[in-house]
Amino acid sequence: MSYIDGIILAVPKANKEQFIQHAGIADAAFIEWGATRVLECWEDDVPDGKITDFRRAVQATQDEAVVFSWVEWPDKATRDAGMQKLMSAGESDPRFSAEKNPMPFDGMRMIFGGFVPVLTLEK
Repeated sequence: MSYIDGIILAVPKANKEQFIQHAGIADAAFIEWGATRVLECWEDDVPDGKITDFRRAVQATQDEAVVFSWVEWPDKATRDAGMQKLMSAGESDPRFSAEKNPMPFDGMRMIFGGFVPVLTLEK
């Protein structure tokens, strides 16, 4: 059964192109390590909620956009192996080097987690 990593973060709107470049470099590693698909989605219709919302979740300011991303893996074992490679890559892999591919956002406000699909509908 497939496995999904979900990520939500706030990116300065002025850094949109930097974010796309950064993600293109870093996300290639997930594909290399077994992910079947990576999607990076820039906010388009993200309303403010009355109690909670995406913007509050990542403490996004007016000059930041919410990015919703997910990584699809064929199964949890492949995901766990891929994430282990990510954790061990650290600064030694230029795709994750703060110097060679700096994050154009505040990583401290990033929310992420792993999910097991319970329903899939496809056309």
